[in-house]
Amino acid sequence: MKYANIKYCDIANGLGVRTSLFVSGCTHRCQGCFNREAWDFEYGEEFTEEIEEEILRSCEPSYISGLSLLGGEPMEPVNQRGLLSLARKFRERYPNKNIWCYTGYTYEADLLDPEGHAHCEVTEELLGYIDILVDGEFEQAQYDISLKFRGSRNQRILRIHEEGCPQLQL
Repeated sequence: MKYANIKYCDIANGLGVRTSLFVSGCTHRCQGCFNREAWDFEYGEEFTEEIEEEILRSCEPSYISGLSLLGGEPMEPVNQRGLLSLARKFRERYPNKNIWCYTGYTYEADLLDPEGHAHCEVTEELLGYIDILVDGEFEQAQYDISLKFRGSRNQRILRIHEEGCPQLQL
């Protein structure tokens, strides 16, 4: 897996101060995407154990609320496989911090369903580490600058481990 960028002390991609990892590779190709260069699976740098450890260490300070996974598309199967170790280690080290994940896939149809477009052998375990999932492709026609933590009105902010998977109202 490759990554396009890492933002430390990010306040734009989830509640609180966070470390945000932008992975490379996306098949959605949404019109109006803010991160087109990250569509290419070969863009950026190799995601190594050293980079993984650097990200984990950056989350240690008490003022860091958690980790955000973005892209590109973190839920492309190849990226899920690459992110699983990071998510697992993050949860072990920081059980009181959270993970946000931004995906153009939809939770029920593409990720939960074993026949879904992005479901693979690690999806269920990876979803088990994610607290907040922002799902749905960016739709230029539904773009709304007043929305918090999402770009278009069709996108949902889901608490995926609460009964009924309620949307977070921000």
